[in-house]
Amino acid sequence: MAHSLPYWRLSGLYFFYFSALGALLPFWSLYLQSLGLTPQAIGSLMALLMLTKLIGPNIWGWLADHGAKRLSLIQLGGGFTVLAFTGVFINSGYWWLMGVMLLFGFFWNAILPLLEAMTFSHLGKDNHRYSQLRVWGSIGFIISVVCAGYFFQHYVIDWLPWIIWLLLLGLWGSTLVIVDVPKWEHAEVKLSLWNVLKQKPVIALLTVCFINQVSHGVYYTFYSIYLQDAGYSLELIGKLWALGVIAEVLIFVMMHRLQVRFELRHLFILSIGLAAIRWLFIGHYVDSLMLLMAAQLLHAASFGLYHATAIQYVHHYFTGRLQGRGQALYSSISFGAGGGVGAYLSGHLWERIGATATYGLAALMCAVAVWVAWRYVR
Repeated sequence: MAHSLPYWRLSGLYFFYFSALGALLPFWSLYLQSLGLTPQAIGSLMALLMLTKLIGPNIWGWLADHGAKRLSLIQLGGGFTVLAFTGVFINSGYWWLMGVMLLFGFFWNAILPLLEAMTFSHLGKDNHRYSQLRVWGSIGFIISVVCAGYFFQHYVIDWLPWIIWLLLLGLWGSTLVIVDVPKWEHAEVKLSLWNVLKQKPVIALLTVCFINQVSHGVYYTFYSIYLQDAGYSLELIGKLWALGVIAEVLIFVMMHRLQVRFELRHLFILSIGLAAIRWLFIGHYVDSLMLLMAAQLLHAASFGLYHATAIQYVHHYFTGRLQGRGQALYSSISFGAGGGVGAYLSGHLWERIGATATYGLAALMCAVAVWVAWRYVR
């Protein structure tokens, strides 16, 4: 790893970003439910938050690739994220929250792709050690979700927006002390974005990422509600979320060794296949704590292994001036479009066909993704 790598500053950014996510992702749907919103409304709000990744990251990524200072964009994104989220304290009506989530998501979702591109620029040829930085995001998520789960077991969930706001403030503060690479070189052979996107392996990669994240929509939107309805305490729900991310941490720590021993393509396909098994466990065995724990351990594959391999593919195909937009496209197509479609569909299917069938459809989506990846991803 390069001696000039600002390891702890980059790690701090990941830590606060995912600490905020650790409070938002598991508990925001429960907060919305406490406001009296229906499953369809909750699904729509969560979908909107994810769908903002279709616009925000691509606009900011384009600016970064066309001369705007990447670090300045990250700092602006952090500041406006805090400002936008302040809107949740003004009104709790559905349409007001739609507007707040739209504005908040536009800035919030722009930060991570720029951070990922900056991290890979710092790492240079040591890009296989990316997971050693990213692991601090997972640690932040674990601490946040466990503490929040314990807190909400004793206090009302009305405090959630304040907790998220303070963590976002910490994120913004961490952007103010980070440094970018001294000079961002573009000496490589220049390729247009279209020349990369029209390659069959790239089309297949982004398609698989989209389908895989559609399958995650029901998990990110209704997992906590599902467990609470089954009689689990908020403290235990928080610990189950944390267990999944602990497993993710282990994968990130081991990833540079796995990449040396196994083909990237095989790891990528394995991660999606194990995601299908995870959704079946959750959908069919909500009454078994042991099997729910086993399902959460599979988060090591369904997110940790998947993300670590997918982002390596993105870094391989989108080089030089295309780095920022490559990371933005990966984020917007998978976590944005895929996650948004998944959240929206789960909101409409949850009451109509039930939790078990909805998770079954998620597993089916993974099976489709495995087939596409096996045939076309190289």
